[in-house]
Amino acid sequence: MAFRPYLAFAGNCREAFTRYQQIFGGELVLLTMADVPADAGPPPPGTKTDAIMHAALTSGDELLMGADDPSGGFGGNVSGMCVNFSVTEPAEAKRVFDALSDSGQVQVPVGQACAPTASAPLGW
Repeated sequence: MAFRPYLAFAGNCREAFTRYQQIFGGELVLLTMADVPADAGPPPPGTKTDAIMHAALTSGDELLMGADDPSGGFGGNVSGMCVNFSVTEPAEAKRVFDALSDSGQVQVPVGQACAPTASAPLGW
């Protein structure tokens, strides 16, 4: 079984996923509300045609998805959500952390999460 994060945005999904692609690489597909087939029914009232109805960033077997919240009920505040990104190389962890931290708010600095042992990889 695989779990795939699906992130909700308050109108800045395109900006976020474009930045994620710059950081992580991969192939980015963005579908807007204007791309929804007419037979799917109308979008919620007030929905902008350039709002992202589905974003998918793929790299190998990895997939990150998201969308703008068309209801307007998102409110801009998310509480209690985290997405984990794991790598085996400390330099790559630092590169990604620094890129995601740029213009962001760091809650916990990057660092070693556990002591390396024969059975446990170095956690960053």
